[in-house]
Amino acid sequence: MLPERILASPTQIAATAWELVRSGDLLRGLLVSFLRVAAGFGIALVLGVALAVISGLSRIGEVLVDPPLQMLKAMPFLGLLPLFILWFGIGEAPKVGLVALGALFPIYLTLHAGIRGVDLKLVEAGRTLGLTRLERVRHIILPGALPSLLVGVRYGLSIAWLSLVVGEQINASSGLGALITNARDFLQTDVIVVCLLVYAAMGLATDGLVRLLEARGLRWRRPVVAA
Repeated sequence: MLPERILASPTQIAATAWELVRSGDLLRGLLVSFLRVAAGFGIALVLGVALAVISGLSRIGEVLVDPPLQMLKAMPFLGLLPLFILWFGIGEAPKVGLVALGALFPIYLTLHAGIRGVDLKLVEAGRTLGLTRLERVRHIILPGALPSLLVGVRYGLSIAWLSLVVGEQINASSGLGALITNARDFLQTDVIVVCLLVYAAMGLATDGLVRLLEARGLRWRRPVVAA
């Protein structure tokens, strides 16, 4: 019902998807994009957890860490892409850095809130049982904040894929973004839709993986639905 320059038909999209898979272009682009997300999200996870622990367990740490992060969070991080290009060039660094920056804030905020939301009675019980501060952090505070962290991980992954979609539009020679850019230049709406569907599928797959880890790591928590 629509002209092909506006949106390709479902049959054309399916045929294009099969052709991209058969030629290997889609799988190669998917691998490159997945590695970018994995690298950027790994950086965000390490930094987010470290900063949240420092800020959540110490008032001095909160004063030093939280205000700068809140300022950065208030800025449109996608608008930092031109600066990233000026600082790091047009290679992999700005793309990975944009993914890391976007995924950092959900991880930090949710884990910080989770640490501050741990029941003080549990902490007092640990102190009464003779646990050291490090043992209380390891056995009480971090496990208590784990549900919040996993929520932040799920949200951070969605932001990571969103950031990658934007980052790969800038001078990308490989990855799904490069396929989309080339398809845009030649008005190939079928290729664009296929790549967008792959982005969506990868976001759903990574979210499902985190939910699986959540089900295994939080077996001690009785879900409300089951109750």
